[in-house]
Amino acid sequence: MEYRNLGRSGLEVSIVGIGCNNFGRRMDYAATEAVVGMAVDVGINFFDTADSYGGEGRSEQFLGRALKGKRHEIVVATKFASPMGEGPMRSGASRRYILQAVEDSLRRLDTDYIDLYQVHFPDPKTPLEETVRTLDDLVTSGKVRYVGNSNFAGWQIATAAKIAEHEHLEPFVTAQNQYSLLDRRIEQEVVPACEAFGLGILPYFPLASGLLTGKYHRGQPAPEGTRLAAWPMGERMLTDQNFNVVEKLDEFAQRHERSILDLAIGWLASKSSIGSVIAGATKIEQVEANAKAAAWRLSAEEMAEVDALTKR
Repeated sequence: MEYRNLGRSGLEVSIVGIGCNNFGRRMDYAATEAVVGMAVDVGINFFDTADSYGGEGRSEQFLGRALKGKRHEIVVATKFASPMGEGPMRSGASRRYILQAVEDSLRRLDTDYIDLYQVHFPDPKTPLEETVRTLDDLVTSGKVRYVGNSNFAGWQIATAAKIAEHEHLEPFVTAQNQYSLLDRRIEQEVVPACEAFGLGILPYFPLASGLLTGKYHRGQPAPEGTRLAAWPMGERMLTDQNFNVVEKLDEFAQRHERSILDLAIGWLASKSSIGSVIAGATKIEQVEANAKAAAWRLSAEEMAEVDALTKR
């Protein structure tokens, strides 16, 4: 397993991380414990959750319980800002809310510190300086080690970096955004902003909700029990336009005696700006496959060919 520093920080994480959004939702505790155990066995040390995952904080609760005895070996990332109930006091990135949210997450995770604390979504109702200053206070207090953002636009990443620099506050070290061979929108502004200000990128949905796993085929319904069979977004993803790209990528992967899943994760891992590829897993076999896929490093020529196949 390869380990990389997150942005310009000294925090080292495995090139493949575990996305914990299914813990407590599609997975009970026994399944969660099995996935966490296998991840640790194959060298994965980065687990990404959020207070809103699993409903009522169950993902954090399950993760904290599964990490008993392993916490010192693990980098735990969680998030705040998503609604945790009704009303203006149960979401956002204000000082008042953050100070409550971090205590709630620490309790659910059963830990006294969070390695990476991330703003889940931008909060247009709160000045960004208030958010950055509050997160700096949490780092100073020792409750949080590093801070990051999620779903920020490029200009928001730049603004936060300038606030931190001017006010001598703790800067964001990561940006977590949707990024895959089928969704390369962040290359327009987010990736350049991260490279300019030294943030590591944490791609989520790297397998395009499963479309880059080889499970789905043109003209056939989504297999029962899969994410795209259950989610309303399935019809939006299973389009001829997407399959035109998927089929070309599958042919490329086969020429290299690899799977399309190997290509999806290996392509991201081949980019120096990527800190860790966050891939969800509901079975131990998926953990093993994701970890193996991260070993593929595409050459410059191969990257150029994939670029040509996927740019829209």
